[in-house]
Amino acid sequence: MRPMAAERSPGKGRRRPTLVAVPPTEDDRDRTPGRRAGDEDASAGSAASTKGPGKGAKARQAPENASTTRSGAAEHTAGTGTNARSGGPEDATNTHTGTAHTGPGGDPERISDVDEWGRSQHLRDILAKLYDPIYDSWFRVEWEGFEKIPREGGALMVANHAGAIPTDAPSIMHGIERELGRPVYGLADEVFKKMPLVNLGWSRLGGVQAHPDNAYRLLREQQHLVMVFPEGSKGPGKHYSERYQLRRFGRGGFVQIAMRAGVPIIPLAVVGNEESMPIIAKLPTVAKLLGLPYAPITANMMLGPLGALVPFPAKMRIRVLDPITLDVLPDQPRYPRSRIMDTSEAIRHAIQEELYDMLRHRQSVWFG
Repeated sequence: MRPMAAERSPGKGRRRPTLVAVPPTEDDRDRTPGRRAGDEDASAGSAASTKGPGKGAKARQAPENASTTRSGAAEHTAGTGTNARSGGPEDATNTHTGTAHTGPGGDPERISDVDEWGRSQHLRDILAKLYDPIYDSWFRVEWEGFEKIPREGGALMVANHAGAIPTDAPSIMHGIERELGRPVYGLADEVFKKMPLVNLGWSRLGGVQAHPDNAYRLLREQQHLVMVFPEGSKGPGKHYSERYQLRRFGRGGFVQIAMRAGVPIIPLAVVGNEESMPIIAKLPTVAKLLGLPYAPITANMMLGPLGALVPFPAKMRIRVLDPITLDVLPDQPRYPRSRIMDTSEAIRHAIQEELYDMLRHRQSVWFG
């Protein structure tokens, strides 16, 4: 404030101060205690909201623009980080130019056809051409009840599993993809993840680590066909004398997954996979040293080193059983344990009975 003007009081020797109103300057307003320039702008903005645009409106608009700019930059940064995490180097954005690579289908976030699970449709197409003659001429695969496999929507397919190097999984997946044009994802044991090159090849062909969350996303959220072998490594690790005798289906985890995802279970019975690469002996010490579930000696090895990898041309038959619809609500936090185990055992029993029936009607291992 400016100095007060003094006035002499009549009849007395003292001066009594008299306040004179002096208009404040711009600097005075800025220095007024308890008041800031931002407050004045805010009040001016409130007045402007009724009287029309003015300085207050501009002052209030500026922070919004600034926050929008910061938000856009944050979204850009977050988006780039997400892309890098979801797809790795293949999905990385070009940081030098600031533009994203464009891959098949015009997707700016992916430079290849490898999806979030590691599956490559391009590689599948190449291997399909190589596997076609094996499928048609070597194993001569025949299906029964193929029409029971849905053409859309999620479904969990369950089958028996056999052979030192199982040939049933690629044959089932190849046949469905070729006839229906739908990708099939196979849930695999963690042992595949620990094998160099094998883990990469398996994931590129549609293999996914067997985990409830992975299965749920594939079935419930993405509505894919998923293949699972409940016997686990005990199936292909059976001795030839135990062929077509199904092992226990674990703890029925596949039933709980189907309940939670709200999808049907489609059982499959496969004949011919046991004879494609039969195990005549096992080396438990070698398996323990290598960290493998089993180290087999197969009948194929009698043909020399190449026989360790080449299966016998046993004719393969695949029978699709009636889909099993579980009458429960999906996405429940818990399901009755007894119901899960009873359903799992019923499915195992149904597949076992179909295997016995198919074997009774089979005339030859090689010609069916």
